[in-house]
Amino acid sequence: MSKHKLWIRMSSIVLSAVISMSPLLSTTQVYAATEPTVTLVGQDILTTGAVLKKYVWKSTRSNKEYMTNGNVIEVDLTNPYVKLDVMTGTNNQLTKEQSILGMATETKAVAGVNGDFYNTKAEGVPMGPEISNGQLVATPPYLPGFYSFALTKDNVPIVDLFTFQGSIKAKDGAKFALGGINKTYYWFEPGGEHSHIDAMFMYTNAWGQVDRSNDGVTVPTEVLVQKGIITKIADNAIIDMIAPQDGYILRASGKAADFVREHMKVGDPLVADYEILPQDPSKKYDAKNFKMMIGGHTIMVDGGQATEFSRTVDDLCCYRSRTAIGYSQDMKKAYLITVDNSGESKGLSMTELQQFMIKVGVWKGMNLDGGGSTQMVARPLGEFNPVLVNKTETGVQRKVVNGVGVYSTAPKGDVSALFIQAPEFLFLNEQVPLKFKGYDIFYNPVVSDNVVAQWSSDNQAGTFNENVFTPTKVGTAKVTAKSGNGTQSAEIPVVGRDQLAGLRISGSDIALSEGSSYKLPVIATTKSGKSREVPAELIQWEVLGMKGEVKNGVLNVESLAGATQVQLIARYDGYSTMLTLAIGKDKVWYDLDTNAVMTLSRPLPEGVTTSVYIREENKNKYLELAYDFTKGEGTKWAYADMDTGIQIEGQPQLLKLKVNGDESLNALKTEIKDNSGKIYYVELTPNINWKGWKQLSVDLSAYDLKYPITVKSVYVVNDKMGQDERAAVGKVGLDDITFSYKGQITTPSNNSVKLTVNKTAVTVNSKNMTLEQAPVIISGNTLLPIRFVTDALGGTVRWDDNERKVTVIRGDKMIDLWIDNPDLIVNGKRITAEVAPRIMKDVTMVPLRILSENLGWKVTWDEKTQQITLQ
Repeated sequence: MSKHKLWIRMSSIVLSAVISMSPLLSTTQVYAATEPTVTLVGQDILTTGAVLKKYVWKSTRSNKEYMTNGNVIEVDLTNPYVKLDVMTGTNNQLTKEQSILGMATETKAVAGVNGDFYNTKAEGVPMGPEISNGQLVATPPYLPGFYSFALTKDNVPIVDLFTFQGSIKAKDGAKFALGGINKTYYWFEPGGEHSHIDAMFMYTNAWGQVDRSNDGVTVPTEVLVQKGIITKIADNAIIDMIAPQDGYILRASGKAADFVREHMKVGDPLVADYEILPQDPSKKYDAKNFKMMIGGHTIMVDGGQATEFSRTVDDLCCYRSRTAIGYSQDMKKAYLITVDNSGESKGLSMTELQQFMIKVGVWKGMNLDGGGSTQMVARPLGEFNPVLVNKTETGVQRKVVNGVGVYSTAPKGDVSALFIQAPEFLFLNEQVPLKFKGYDIFYNPVVSDNVVAQWSSDNQAGTFNENVFTPTKVGTAKVTAKSGNGTQSAEIPVVGRDQLAGLRISGSDIALSEGSSYKLPVIATTKSGKSREVPAELIQWEVLGMKGEVKNGVLNVESLAGATQVQLIARYDGYSTMLTLAIGKDKVWYDLDTNAVMTLSRPLPEGVTTSVYIREENKNKYLELAYDFTKGEGTKWAYADMDTGIQIEGQPQLLKLKVNGDESLNALKTEIKDNSGKIYYVELTPNINWKGWKQLSVDLSAYDLKYPITVKSVYVVNDKMGQDERAAVGKVGLDDITFSYKGQITTPSNNSVKLTVNKTAVTVNSKNMTLEQAPVIISGNTLLPIRFVTDALGGTVRWDDNERKVTVIRGDKMIDLWIDNPDLIVNGKRITAEVAPRIMKDVTMVPLRILSENLGWKVTWDEKTQQITLQ
């Protein structure tokens, strides 16, 4: 490509804007679609005066059917409570690109789509004009065929070609033409002249960076103007600031710079005169009073018909995601349109997009940027924040320069509808704050946090304290919220022991370490298959095998002396589960006293300085990592690089590190290199917000590491976002890098037991014994005395007389059995036996099959001798 090319973004491809304008490309010269159908498949109100319509386009290509999803935001331009406006970058500034979701969230838009094309090789500003909230942000380029969409002061939509006219008048009356406002460099058509050679351009506070279109072709001379007075002139240099709100900066080069030297000096008044005009002089638009304006590309539809493209679309002819904007024949509706090329949705060609626009109601409309830039966001009814509506072509939400936003100006009204927000089910006696979302008569979202509601339960299933509901009985709680004209009821299941199918403690990957604390969520699953964490206050805990306790769902390990494994038992409403954890082992890898590793400093990027020193405190050596981030650009790093030739033994689960914090709020990370050579950037803490020594730990099992591993570095990170909130200079201490290894759970070995149905004589490891109750067969199931079974296997038995419940614990297994109840619980999972446990001659008898399947026995049955062998 010649250097005299303007590159503008059209999705993931880059298009040359230097395209010959003759001959115009007719719609019949691109793609011909075969009798497509467009079907409305969904419709959602966004706010008063705006609705989201979802369409499916179907047609054939090469005798094969295909479909494309299309989304249309239809805005009622006659509704006083909704408006269209332009969203710009970040903080309403050019050069600071942002996703459409980011723009909409930041500006509190109800909905929006991506906007104008832009030069991907430059700063990130729109190709065309922009008027936002009635303020001129950017002017049209001197290029043919680029259409714009605008709204007049009376909310009348316009799609047309516009140009720019302006001048700067010096104190002596001399004038020089303005090339534009807040424009990046481009090349005129068809001659290819550079836009900024011998030209003068104005840059306002909306241009969000100091560099004003310096592409290396021209040398700028800049003039700072405040309140109409020249306050500074930089000859052959830039003024190192963003333009002030009460003024602007002129960028001049060549002949324009000569004009500055000859006719301007500091202290002189300066008059800027400019306006946006229609390219057709017969049209009289009052552009100074436009409410909004956004640039685009070619015209697509005019008079409800597909029209010739105003710019060639050779590079736009493929099946892509597309964005467009237009208005209805009566000029009362505006349409924001996207179609997707993602997954089963196959996108549209430009001629197909024309047909789609016509079929959804567009009378006159134009193309906006598309492809990977195509994004539509909308706020679901009753929600406060928008979400992405379409599926992007690249799978990511590209940062773009601007977009068209839909805004609600409606006042707060009476509540119209409510949606109760509650868990899928409740636990007995939990205190759960019930909330609601909803909307008022203008479709403004409302929430229970700022709207008063009356709550009630009409079947005495529980009690309310304001909005906090406490279910007091198992079953279905019917709750009702009422506010204004909105009333909503919800029936919420309340579950106890009998409604559960499972209970589990989430923490199987924990490697216990003395003095540490671990959160232990308990997850309940109902018989209907729904799961939810049980509130910590409803769980009763029992800790076996070590000194420690669980409070508010957090296990505090006091001592592991003599412990080999730990059993944690959690109970909700008499339903129990158990988690068995092996005792982990810690191995110190780096402490400078006995296990030193060569460590060097490494700063990034250029300008950052860093150093490492060995320090000593209370006869303990540690590494000090000092850094200075005051220089350099963007994100900055200070590394303590270690010898990667030293491999870490085994497969550690945790990495622990003592850190002497400096309250810098910088992040601390480590680089782990695995055996495949892949580097993992593991965050130790997102911000160092403490002073003094503190132990950090990170779970390495969360990473797909190929062992053995090495520690490449520990480093401080000062991210480019929010650097003013973090210290640029500091030092941290590093000591006792330790790896924790998960222990092994031991299972008791099985004895060899032989017994015979209806006989009390048994042998255990060839030793004769006598049962107090002989094994029996009931309904085809063999029942054994429970105490003998567990004694023979080395387990323990507990009896709860109130519940008539037997609990068997052996190794990492726990079984709860209730007399005359076929349901039993094995490690928190409900199982139904064919025969229930029962008491015979004051002896508890339990089904052999349940014990053998869940306690690890191998059972052999001899039909002839009626003998059972367990081993």
